[in-house]
Amino acid sequence: MLYCPACGRRLRWRLRAPDDRPRLRCEACGYVFYLDPKVSACAIPVRDGRLYLLRRAIDPGRGRWVFPGGYLERGETVESAARRETEEEVGLRVELEGLVGVYSYVDSVVVTVVYAARVLEGEPRPGPETLEIRTFLPEEIPWSELAFESTGEALRDWLGGRGRRGGA
Repeated sequence: MLYCPACGRRLRWRLRAPDDRPRLRCEACGYVFYLDPKVSACAIPVRDGRLYLLRRAIDPGRGRWVFPGGYLERGETVESAARRETEEEVGLRVELEGLVGVYSYVDSVVVTVVYAARVLEGEPRPGPETLEIRTFLPEEIPWSELAFESTGEALRDWLGGRGRRGGA
């Protein structure tokens, strides 16, 4: 963002009390442009004890394994985004069964919200952002090939909630 959406003047990085964080601020009208995080809504879909993972066709993480997920759009809930992304990326309609966890990191603009999900219907079919879809028993999870730190953390939390132990 270069220009103020309120008055059109140039935005500049300035420290702003009381938090002393640099913020994009308009010196003409005082408008502050906040660089808010992006929310990624995800699901761990399971059918007959096997979880579905997809191999990403896009960066970041191209060629690595994740559960379905993507950015929340304005006008939808986190839950509806997790269901939509699952259908778009792997062709499965799911029922969310509970929150696995919320994952955020100092060096990332993404906040990842992950739900456990039960597959209701559909046959796996890759969407445009998916190279491959496979099912895994918990002991078959490809830990060393996961795309993101949050993927591994969420899968460990999911396994822990099921009374199993994940391994890295």
